[in-house]
Amino acid sequence: MAKKTKKPTPRQALTTRFHPLRFLRRWTIRMVLVLAALVSLTVFAHRVINPTFGHYMRTEDRRLGDVDHHWVPLENIATVMARSAVAAEDANFCTHWGFDLNAIRAALDEGSGRGASTISQQVVKNVYLWHGHSWLRKALEAVLTPMVEAMWSKRRIVEVYLNVAEFDEGVFGIEAASRHYFSIGPEALSAVQAARLAAVLPSPKTRSASKPSDRTRRRAAQILDGAATIRADGRAACFED
Repeated sequence: MAKKTKKPTPRQALTTRFHPLRFLRRWTIRMVLVLAALVSLTVFAHRVINPTFGHYMRTEDRRLGDVDHHWVPLENIATVMARSAVAAEDANFCTHWGFDLNAIRAALDEGSGRGASTISQQVVKNVYLWHGHSWLRKALEAVLTPMVEAMWSKRRIVEVYLNVAEFDEGVFGIEAASRHYFSIGPEALSAVQAARLAAVLPSPKTRSASKPSDRTRRRAAQILDGAATIRADGRAACFED
């Protein structure tokens, strides 16, 4: 004799009902975990795979019709160029984990964000995010910057930075910048040329490395001294052979 199937009680039936909010929460968590895994794999892959155009570079490419950009490995860039960029943008690059807390405090005291953004943060912005000052971008930058610092070497961060930074309108990366301004490859840059290129980084569309204004010349002179200083005191050791 077949055994009768026991009917669920009203309480059991209630617990087996579809719960939209629970379903949505469960799938949201899954999607977030999948997205986090994809982002982590992408960042990890860029340890050795050169990243493609970032959002800003693609935007400029569409606006201008083309951009000048050619990737070059760090060993083919004059050491003084890497040193100058670090001295200009992030002198404590070798000693922090992506955020320079001292620079942030100083910027807050001055009431300005100038000088608070590290090279690691700029790489994250240029490669993975977009330009602007939205809270969403800043939040994503705060998450991605430690990931880059954890997964990449300091040399790799400098290499990517020099290859994606904008040096003039439509001119991206040190290979294109060296030939654009001085008609030489990045391996042949002198200390003065490197300092001038680093001096245009905060405002590449209004400054020129080959025809520097008095202000740019003064800034380049400061960078020249700064590059020598971080070499002497060891703050360039993490990205130099």
